[in-house]
Amino acid sequence: MTAAGAIVVAWIGNGSVTDAALTAVCAHVEEVFAVPVRVVRPAERPTAAYDPARRQDSSTATLRWLVERGPPDAVKLLGVTDRDLYIPVLTYVFGEAQLGGRGAVVSTARLNSDRAGLSADETVVRDRLVKECVHELGHTFGLTHCRRRACVMSRSDTVVHVDEKAGTLCRDCATLLRQLRLEESP
Repeated sequence: MTAAGAIVVAWIGNGSVTDAALTAVCAHVEEVFAVPVRVVRPAERPTAAYDPARRQDSSTATLRWLVERGPPDAVKLLGVTDRDLYIPVLTYVFGEAQLGGRGAVVSTARLNSDRAGLSADETVVRDRLVKECVHELGHTFGLTHCRRRACVMSRSDTVVHVDEKAGTLCRDCATLLRQLRLEESP
C-alpha cells in the first residue's frame, strides 16, 4: 500500500486497538484535513522509548522512532499506542507532535478511564482518541493551542478537558488551517 499523499496512522501499541476505533480516527482525520488516510500495523515497537524508572514511554523517543521508520512519501505520520507517554516535565501526556512537522503520537493509556478513575465506556474512549488524534495532527499542520475551550485544538490536561472539546476545529482554527495548507502548496 502506498502512502503517497496520505496521512499514515500506525498502531504501535503492545495490546490491541479496536478496528472501530481506528476506523473512527481515520474517518474523522480525513474529514478534518481533507487528506486520505492509510492504516499500518508495524511489526516493531519503539522499545528504546521505555523508561523503567517511570514505567512509561517517552513520547519524544516514540515520535522520533515513528518518523525514522514511517513511509517517506506520507504527508503526515500519526502513531497510536496503548503505552503511557510522558515528557520529562509532566507526569503524562495524551500525545506529542512536531509543530509544522511530519509526526505525531497519541496514547490511549490515559483516555481509558472515566472521571472517577474507572474504566470508561468504549464509545467515550473512541471519541477521546479521535479528538486527541485530530489535535496532535493539527499541530503537524502548524496549528497551535486554541483559547476556545470547545475547539479540538484547545489544550487538554485531563480527560475532563478532552470530553469538553468538540471533535472539530473552531472557525478561526479552520480558517488558519486552510491558510497554512495554501502556503504549503507548491
